[in-house]
Amino acid sequence: MENIPEIRTPRVLLRAWRSEDLDPYAAMSADPEVMRHFPATLTREESAAMIGRIQDHFAKHGFGPWAAELPGEAPFIGFVGLAVPRFEAAFTPCVEIAWRLSREHWGRGYVTEAARAVLHHGFTTHGLSQIYAFTVPANARSRAVMERLGMRHSPDEDFDHPLFVEGHPLRRHVLYRIRREELPPL
Repeated sequence: MENIPEIRTPRVLLRAWRSEDLDPYAAMSADPEVMRHFPATLTREESAAMIGRIQDHFAKHGFGPWAAELPGEAPFIGFVGLAVPRFEAAFTPCVEIAWRLSREHWGRGYVTEAARAVLHHGFTTHGLSQIYAFTVPANARSRAVMERLGMRHSPDEDFDHPLFVEGHPLRRHVLYRIRREELPPL
């Protein structure tokens, strides 16, 4: 895709998706540990369809989940970006920040670094006033990133995700948010 702005941090390049991203994305999305807090792993076909939806999201909104790479080290490590959720809840419509990295790149601060730059991009380039994040309560790694980013959790705003049936173990979600004026400088 063309005309998608790149976002660079000291170690991470966030960029448009390329055809060669499918294989590593499909491998990441088939990893049960990476997908532990999601309903299921994804097949190669489901991964390709997801990339298509991401590209459509960029075309519609001007932002989306960027492919993440480590220049000179790893051509694809996952994604970090912004998205408009496709469900209705008390806090929607909104923009969320989301990420997913391949397991071999966990624990090195790449998500926090890239997500901080994405928040700045959302607030400055797209004029957003607040950005949300949500996950299941047990996803301690993502919750820690949300907190390092300065996002606030309000337990009274936690919700049952409407795309999960009642009784599903992943239905309950915690909600975090950050307002433009709360974001520390880069």
